[in-house]
Amino acid sequence: MRRDISCCFTGHRPEKLPWGEDEQAPSCLEIKDKLAASVVRAYEAGYRHFLCGMARGADFYFCEAVLALREQLPDVTLEAVIPCEEQAARWGERDRDRYYALVEACDGETMVQRRYDKGCMLRRNRYLVDHAARLISIYNGMLGGTMYTISYAMKQELELDIIYL
Repeated sequence: MRRDISCCFTGHRPEKLPWGEDEQAPSCLEIKDKLAASVVRAYEAGYRHFLCGMARGADFYFCEAVLALREQLPDVTLEAVIPCEEQAARWGERDRDRYYALVEACDGETMVQRRYDKGCMLRRNRYLVDHAARLISIYNGMLGGTMYTISYAMKQELELDIIYL
């Protein structure tokens, strides 16, 4: 897929989100609305292909926002970028079921590597940035994988759309 029409995402897992697993919390619903608006803005700016790292939490929100947009606009495509085969193996059943349903709904998937190792998430994040021209992020300002991915995207001169918590 062409990089110039591709948009990727990075964000936090539930453990780093103020509402944790409570997706009905008003603050979570507000962030989901902001994220959906960011996805629409990306589409309006010419982005048609979206890449998602498929982690629990904010990645799921992004994936669902893109799928909702695709229902209205059939030229939208969504790629699941999976760090390793066992990504969801240790998750609870509810998260695992959601993950598999979302991956199934995507237009395609890319598995960065077969087996888990300590660098596979980093390689997944680099893949996302290296195959996109825009990054949407939900970010709390703290150190971690999301901050690293935003920093890497800045070095690669991606357009940034950061939703701060």
